[in-house]
Amino acid sequence: MSDVVLEIAHVTHVHGTGAAEVRALAGVSLTVHAGELVAVMGPSGSGKSSLLALAGGLDVPTSGDVVIEGRSLARASARERAAMRRRHVGYVFQDLNLVPSLTAAENVALPLELDGVRTRDARAQAVAALEGVGIEGLADRFPDDMSGGQQQRVAIARALVGPRRILLADEPTGALDTATGDVVLGVLRSRIDDGAAGVLVTHEPRHAAWADRVVFLRDGMIVDESGDVVEPVFTDQVLAAELAGGDDA
Repeated sequence: MSDVVLEIAHVTHVHGTGAAEVRALAGVSLTVHAGELVAVMGPSGSGKSSLLALAGGLDVPTSGDVVIEGRSLARASARERAAMRRRHVGYVFQDLNLVPSLTAAENVALPLELDGVRTRDARAQAVAALEGVGIEGLADRFPDDMSGGQQQRVAIARALVGPRRILLADEPTGALDTATGDVVLGVLRSRIDDGAAGVLVTHEPRHAAWADRVVFLRDGMIVDESGDVVEPVFTDQVLAAELAGGDDA
């Protein structure tokens, strides 16, 4: 593969100073190509979430660089990083970050509208994204009127909406039952196969099995990497049946 979508180059990230200094990442390098899903595993405190935040431009490295589709984040202003996130990066947060005063469709359409897409077009794309995760019938429901699993699907739909080529997911199936989680990972995998690049932070080996590569973090460093992960086999018929009948946790 030659189409590099995301490059993390010799990144160090330090919190605090002096005795309170914490080195979250120590010289991490990672390249993700179009059509590739990389799973990141490691114990709590190993730097997984810090790596994802840097990859999505939510934070800037202490040293090193993050390059998204040829654009350096280290040299970008806060406004430029925000625009790059809206246009290029889909992010599934661990705590979801849904806006409670907006409906499911409005939450999903929000990044498109912020980037200038007309409301009608943004709504149509949002409903299509909700359909992709099996909850198009909840488009006009508010987050507080949904189960945790349904809220998780809204967050995933928001990350998948539009033409974004980088998908970052921090434990995206945490509020879902096993069957529904597999369906959602199948949707994520399908977008990757269509040409996006993805990074999945997970504690679950069975979820990492959807990835093309698995990297292992410890103490802010990549200590191991494996490829040729055996992927679960889900036919279109199985996926359709699970979407129709799976219940959220």
